[in-house]
Amino acid sequence: MHLGAISTVFMNLSLRENAKRMHALGLKSIEIGAGGFFPKNHCDPARLLSDPAALDSFRSTLAEFEMDISALAMHGEPLSPDPDIAHAYDREFRQACALAQKLEIKHVTLIAGLPEARPGDKAPNWILFSFPPRNLEMYDWQWEQRLIPYWKEHGKIAEDHGVRLCFELHPGDMVYNPEAFLHLRDAVGPVVGCLLDPSHLFWQGMDVIEVVRVLEGHICHVHAKDLLVDQHVTRVNGVLDPKDFFQLNKRRSWNFRTVGYGHSGKFWRNFISTLRLVGYDGVLSIETEDPLTEPEESLSLSAGFLNKILLRKAPVPLWFQASAKSAKPVTGESADAGHASERN
Repeated sequence: MHLGAISTVFMNLSLRENAKRMHALGLKSIEIGAGGFFPKNHCDPARLLSDPAALDSFRSTLAEFEMDISALAMHGEPLSPDPDIAHAYDREFRQACALAQKLEIKHVTLIAGLPEARPGDKAPNWILFSFPPRNLEMYDWQWEQRLIPYWKEHGKIAEDHGVRLCFELHPGDMVYNPEAFLHLRDAVGPVVGCLLDPSHLFWQGMDVIEVVRVLEGHICHVHAKDLLVDQHVTRVNGVLDPKDFFQLNKRRSWNFRTVGYGHSGKFWRNFISTLRLVGYDGVLSIETEDPLTEPEESLSLSAGFLNKILLRKAPVPLWFQASAKSAKPVTGESADAGHASERN
């Protein structure tokens, strides 16, 4: 297991400066924005695919600071009812998959998307309640007519480029919990993987460790991001909270936090250990969205915290080592002495 970060913390800096600062913090991987909500100043797939010199410069910059690419990040609005938004995402998705193949990147991180509730609607609709009864009809339509057909088509595009799609369980999206993720995976196939971000699970009341166990075999990328629920607010208003993240004078039910500022080392040690238990040994990609902390400081604090508790080396059973040593073949003088003993 190793540490990386998503490139947005240094969104306004050059790729070289981004990689340099991440390297200085001991990070090994970058999850790099390549379209959707992300600006393409660090990675513009269309340009890198059409300009060999730009691609060489991109590669050499990351190599200079010993950074590999853990994933291309393509969080956006694939199912938007606005055709301009949907068509732009489709184009960028195809370009990202082609670039991933060229660079031998195996993962694209993304969200599944949120469609309209019925044909002709102009805005996405996140349906969370089964009443009135038409809500159930609209919810089924979203899955059967929009979500599953879209990702069957685009999952095939990803497979053709040797890429696995890592869907983040994200509120405000069709795939926001393990049940929804497994439904999509069963419908589309093994090209569907999970990007596990514990922060989005905390405020929904999920047990993150249980989620890791349930998703064994499906987790292909992990975000390291914390969250703190304000119990004073939630006891009165609950956890659903549309207030702006950065209006700090308005008490929110929960806030994203720097790693270690929402949950203690005990949780994070258990989280890392359980990831290893279910077979995950990839990147912990730090994401910084803490409204109380400057982003670069948040990244530095998160990296410092995780560097102390990360499990990097593969486990080796102690008694196996001892047994292996005792089972060494006898050679030289020891062998001669043994043979003499047998003859006597």
